[in-house]
Amino acid sequence: MATPLSHDTSHSALRTVAVVGLGTMGTGIVEVLARAGRTVVGIDISEAAAVRAVAAVEAATSRAVTRDRLTGPERTDLLARISTSTELRAAADADLVIEVAPESYEIKQQIFRELDAVVRPDTVLATGTNALSVTRLAAESSRPERVLGLHFFNPAPAMRLVEVVSSVLTSPDAVTAVTRLALDLGKEPVAVGDRPGFVADGLLFGYLNQAAAMYEAKYASREDIDAAMRLGCGLPMGPLALLDLIGVDTARTVLEAMYAESHDRLHAPAPILGQLSAAGLTGRKSGRGFYTYEASGSATVVRDALTPLGGGPVAGRAVHSVGVAGSGTMASGIAEVFAKAGHEVVLAARSAEKAQAAKARIGASLARSVDRGRLTAEAAARVLDRITPAGSYDAFAEVDLAVEAVAEDLDVKRQLFGTLDKVCRPGAVLATTTSSLPVIACARATSRPQDVIGLHFFNPAPAMKLVEVVRTVLTSDETHATARGVCAGIKKHAVDCGDRAGFIVNALLFPYLNNAVKMVQEHYASLDDIDAAMRLGGGYPMGPFELLDVVGLDVSLAIERVLHREFRDPGLAPAPLLEHLVAAGCLGRKTGRGFREYARR
Repeated sequence: MATPLSHDTSHSALRTVAVVGLGTMGTGIVEVLARAGRTVVGIDISEAAAVRAVAAVEAATSRAVTRDRLTGPERTDLLARISTSTELRAAADADLVIEVAPESYEIKQQIFRELDAVVRPDTVLATGTNALSVTRLAAESSRPERVLGLHFFNPAPAMRLVEVVSSVLTSPDAVTAVTRLALDLGKEPVAVGDRPGFVADGLLFGYLNQAAAMYEAKYASREDIDAAMRLGCGLPMGPLALLDLIGVDTARTVLEAMYAESHDRLHAPAPILGQLSAAGLTGRKSGRGFYTYEASGSATVVRDALTPLGGGPVAGRAVHSVGVAGSGTMASGIAEVFAKAGHEVVLAARSAEKAQAAKARIGASLARSVDRGRLTAEAAARVLDRITPAGSYDAFAEVDLAVEAVAEDLDVKRQLFGTLDKVCRPGAVLATTTSSLPVIACARATSRPQDVIGLHFFNPAPAMKLVEVVRTVLTSDETHATARGVCAGIKKHAVDCGDRAGFIVNALLFPYLNNAVKMVQEHYASLDDIDAAMRLGGGYPMGPFELLDVVGLDVSLAIERVLHREFRDPGLAPAPLLEHLVAAGCLGRKTGRGFREYARR
């Protein structure tokens, strides 16, 4: 657990730092240290790697001068603080050595053995590993109390998180010195114990592994998996693109180490990671991984045999009028989306009063858009005029598309689909917005399962761009094409997936959230440290506990149970802490208390 440390700006320890390993990460750390006024010695067995590292820092600092983030004289001073060598003895005068060599015990242990013979007795030795045991590396050093982990995130100059990893042998003063250095570098240090993946990668790599397995099972395309997580969760990159950036081989090494410790199937590397690694298709650095790139080291994706064909209009039935069943937030949001796109909308609920209240909620939403300058008052009035509230589903008699957005209860949904089957005209498409229940169960409640499909909108529907289009084994090609065309018409990004628990987003998101709960339950890290680690180290818009409290712990638990029931994987069993909080009525923001407490409105 991290403890707050004051930032003592007068502290002058760790002024000279050696960085061993001048790949992408090592080069970034060299730049960060030099920017913070440290004298830096970059060491690599390859002279060419040292030359590339210096050139990269020169280019980065030149861009900084162009953007007025550095002055010319500051850049000159910064570069003068950097020297390079191919010999470890160049670290002799270092106060701190940061090792960022390849993820191999043999390589790292050899480096630490040689450093023992070179550096001063008080020098701190830090490993940049994110997968190997810091304790094991420390135990083989002649100064285990001076060995710790210092895990930067890529790209080091931009990413604010640094995990400071203590073994049971690490002395507190070494931790304090390195933590102060991290603060001097403008980073946010989080102190954690020694276990594979630490906090951020411990949560991130399980999620990446599941995404790779999802792709390998041909459940969804690489483009749809990545778009779903970017648009559905606000992530800066999709998981498969991120694996290519990290390196498929590196990811596999990290997962192997995590699995050796946890024996959790979620950490057992997906076979495709081994296949790609064995073929040399390790991601951006090789020019090909899950995607194909313009050249080795390039970030530019180019077309390959798996790239979807773009182009012509999607064939399907014409959809002019839309029925939306329900009166809650999701139903009113979906009705607003369709009305804004020019569709005539029937908004039906169990009573005329509930339907009218839902339309009033849409009116309030449109008014906020007018206040913010996103809509004119006239346009808002036209949108509202397209929505007809109704107290009976009989009003759906002539709609081309009926969208169900009622309670997430299978019996309720099946009953409603039986009603829609009787009410809606032949040829109308019937859609469910379920996020976790089987679409086929809704389809089988009708006499026309070929016309039933899942359209999983995300909340709030007017703002969120993603729609998961969920096809059952009985959904016709025409119905699927109609659904895709509808999504394009309302300016949503459609991703295709099959009818299984969680679809794409929830199947990847909720096990990650559940694993975060397990970390707290096991007293490995605090809520605040985990949330900070995922925001700062993973680029997530919200930490897992912030998100759980927003979604609702009861909703999260229900989805976890569905995933566990469908996939039968012990690693997906809901964390007991989550179950206990729900049993206690601590459901998140809506009750004023979840993982954190909130002021009641």
